[in-house]
Amino acid sequence: MQVTAKRSVAIAAMTALSIALTAAAPAPVEGSGEDRRLQGLLDGLVREAGGPPGAIVVLRSDERTIVVRTGTSDVESGRLPRAGDHMRIASVAKAFSGAVALRLVSCGLLSLDDTISKRLPDLPADWGRVTLRQLLQHTSGLPDFSRAPAFGNILRKDPHHRFDSRRLLQFVADKPLNFTPGSRYAYSNSDNIAVALMAEAVTHQRYETLLDELVYEPLELDDTSLPAGFTLPRPYLHGYAVTATGPEDVSTLFGNSGVWASGGVVSTPRDLATFVAAYAAGHLVSPSVRRQQRMFIDGNSEPPGPGRNEAGLAIFRYTTRCGVVYGHTGNTPGYTQLAVATPDGSRSMTFSVNAQITPASSPAVFAKMRAVEENFTCALLHADS
Repeated sequence: MQVTAKRSVAIAAMTALSIALTAAAPAPVEGSGEDRRLQGLLDGLVREAGGPPGAIVVLRSDERTIVVRTGTSDVESGRLPRAGDHMRIASVAKAFSGAVALRLVSCGLLSLDDTISKRLPDLPADWGRVTLRQLLQHTSGLPDFSRAPAFGNILRKDPHHRFDSRRLLQFVADKPLNFTPGSRYAYSNSDNIAVALMAEAVTHQRYETLLDELVYEPLELDDTSLPAGFTLPRPYLHGYAVTATGPEDVSTLFGNSGVWASGGVVSTPRDLATFVAAYAAGHLVSPSVRRQQRMFIDGNSEPPGPGRNEAGLAIFRYTTRCGVVYGHTGNTPGYTQLAVATPDGSRSMTFSVNAQITPASSPAVFAKMRAVEENFTCALLHADS
């Protein structure tokens, strides 16, 4: 179905609000003591027992972009990671679904107080009172479809299974809410599936099209996409499972259809640095929506980012020893991501490693990685560390 003329005009008007940001040409890491220190920190993470095969950090400012990288993006070729390598950004994709929804709120097609019963009446009636605001802040109480036994069984039998992304919530449709909406924080992959479905419901456009029109095109994100299959655009940062017998390539082990708006976006370090700068600064939304987005509550991203974590609407505030940055984290088999920016978007950072590192599976490596992330965040903020 085609979007109505009124909706087309509203989306076009909203697109005009955006500020197209493009990254400066990458500069090599210079020979200052600070540059060498940062390089040493990243080298140490990769050398750590159980550490990732490779890592790449893009530090972007209005003046220049610095790329710090180490290890390998492909154990067979041995080449270094590159800022133009495609990679799975995992739950950082939730910031993209947040950007779409908040842009629609900014132009009046959605309201943060819209409920599931109003916009998605086919979903369980018990979920009906959940609002878009609660979905974006993970206070909805929706059961997590990705934890459903039936979902896991399908993936175990066929990791390349092609899910109907718009029916992922059916895996938990027989479940009640986990708690009263708005009463507490609980991260759920179901939330951003519902967010994308709400966006589709009010525009009558596919979520993938909305990403193109409202996010990729305004910001000139030419290397960012939401593929449904399991392959990755080339060149790509190979993702690995770190095992006792050596790294196992899991880059294309799983498809994206089973995570969709919750974790299926593929991007590059360069594109992601551009996106998070615009997103953190509020360039994609109206000032009033930006103010509501930045009403934070206690809540960790998954995995936790550096410093104290607080949840806004599809964005997290990370309060480090050197100051505050906004952004999102993500992890999936083969990849762990951090994308942050200063509150005004003048500086941004993407921190990407090609292994899944979590507090549960690799506590020592995760603690080291989080410390290194904070050191890089301090460098981004031009603070002493």
